[in-house]
Amino acid sequence: MNNVSAKASNIRISPRKMGVVAGLVRGRAVADALIILEHTPRKAAVSLTKVIKSAAANAVANAKLDRKTLQITTLQIANGTSMKRFRPAARGRALPYKHRSSNILVIVSGESKPSKAKSTTDKTSKESSKPDKKGK
Repeated sequence: MNNVSAKASNIRISPRKMGVVAGLVRGRAVADALIILEHTPRKAAVSLTKVIKSAAANAVANAKLDRKTLQITTLQIANGTSMKRFRPAARGRALPYKHRSSNILVIVSGESKPSKAKSTTDKTSKESSKPDKKGK
């Protein structure tokens, strides 16, 4: 089993809100997770869907894994950078607050595709069946 990962940094959703949606799909098959996220009416579901699709594409293209066997082994939501802002308050004061962001790490594992062995007899039989240009 090979592990392939995908990351997304500084997604403008609070990690607490992102973690609720991540809990729905953690440890599931990639196909099942995408169906669940498609029917989840939250903004965090869109970002998680993109990262999971990216990890699945990396697994198929780079590690040559079979798409049907992919499982989400790790789904981590971490704190990203926070933008500090101030809100006006009574008596001329200003109260601080933070716009929080999230970092997402998805690690996918699966089984590799069986390799197709090419035989040399197929090539020679195709070449011999073609008519020669001279013998028309």
